[in-house]
Amino acid sequence: MNRTFRRLMALSVMFMTACTPAPQSPTLPTRTMGLQDSLPPMRSFAGNTVNTPTRSNREIGKDFMDLAFRMESGRPVARLTRFEAPISVRVTGQIPLSLTPDLRALLGRFRNEAGIDIFMTGAADASITVEAIPRAVLNAAVPRAACFVVPRVSSWEEFKSVRRTPTVDWTTLERRDRAAVFVPSDVAPQEIRDCLHEELAQALGPLNDLYRLSDSVFNDDNIHAVLTSFDMLILRAYYDPALANGMTRGQVAARLNAVLSRLNPEGDHRTPRPQNDTTRDWIDNIETALTGGSSGNNRRNAALEAVSLAGAHNWSGPRDGFAHYAFGRLNVGYDSDIALSAFNESLRIYNRSPETRLHAAHVSVQLAAFALSSGDGQAVLNLTDSAIPIARGHENAALLATLMMFKAEALEMLGRAPEARIVRMDSLGWARYGFGADTNVRARLREIASLNPLKGT
Repeated sequence: MNRTFRRLMALSVMFMTACTPAPQSPTLPTRTMGLQDSLPPMRSFAGNTVNTPTRSNREIGKDFMDLAFRMESGRPVARLTRFEAPISVRVTGQIPLSLTPDLRALLGRFRNEAGIDIFMTGAADASITVEAIPRAVLNAAVPRAACFVVPRVSSWEEFKSVRRTPTVDWTTLERRDRAAVFVPSDVAPQEIRDCLHEELAQALGPLNDLYRLSDSVFNDDNIHAVLTSFDMLILRAYYDPALANGMTRGQVAARLNAVLSRLNPEGDHRTPRPQNDTTRDWIDNIETALTGGSSGNNRRNAALEAVSLAGAHNWSGPRDGFAHYAFGRLNVGYDSDIALSAFNESLRIYNRSPETRLHAAHVSVQLAAFALSSGDGQAVLNLTDSAIPIARGHENAALLATLMMFKAEALEMLGRAPEARIVRMDSLGWARYGFGADTNVRARLREIASLNPLKGT
């Protein structure tokens, strides 16, 4: 086994979770980096608009209908349901310091971008309750759920008493009056913020996720961390006065074209692209590939089957690229040649469209690991310099910090130590937001540094 393979295998756990926040109890390598005792202050984003390319209104209309009238399981939703404005939101539980500022920024975006009358309150009868609870408590009740939203309840205790009843079945709603969002209280700030974005958006609007979407958090690939301009357009349409609680699929379809033309006039002049539904067998294979519990061989075989299915269906975009990405991640530490080939193919697919620039930035992390381990500092710089602005623009601090740490190692490798120190120091504030505890930040630094052949193992 060569040195490059050993380093990549040691980093396999980190890069298998490259698009998710770091766990709070990592195993730390023994080699130290000589960091100062205290890290710089945590940095965070302002909650600005995250712009994604505007697509044809005909495409967006189909997306809206599939998001609004189907559950993730495939069950149909008979009627449109939404809250009646004004919508109040309260926070309870073990509230982390970062939660309230991030929630206020998100509610501001809902008001400004989606036109929703929504505000924070301390009243117990709030429309939506956000309750922060320890992850262990949350996962004991709902295993593997990072966070979730349920209707008709306002507390964790209330949810536990009705969790297996039709009370929390979204398809039985006539309208939305109450909902509760449960988020973990003891994870990295970015993970909490990401939960707020996805779960509050689902509390307000669509209940489905679509793997075909390249520009949305309503996609189980978890590439987008925060709500995009596409997501806000969907929510704006959801709460448009032309639509109403109780409308059937046919009633909404009859009015939706006019709604989108008014809200997104440029979309009427864009050429629609062919769309097709994601098949259940592809979804099942991706879920097997990405979910623990199966053997490594079974997961790799499932990812390879997803790659084959994407090719058979002539998908060229987020699903095809993600299948190769998943296959590459599962081969890190198992077969480095296959992993590298899969990542290169994923990057090639993602680079075809500006809609998947963020996806390409995630793949760049994987390719930067290979380039750094092989001693190619310039290749690392090329990858990170193109991906860093994208990670910043999409407000993904974990991705941004990781890319900057790779860049710092590459600069050192190229003999540019002063620049490396500046970049590494700048990465730490973002890392504290993206990874949480200082031990996690230091662990990520050590993990990436261990790939640098000039530093040994």
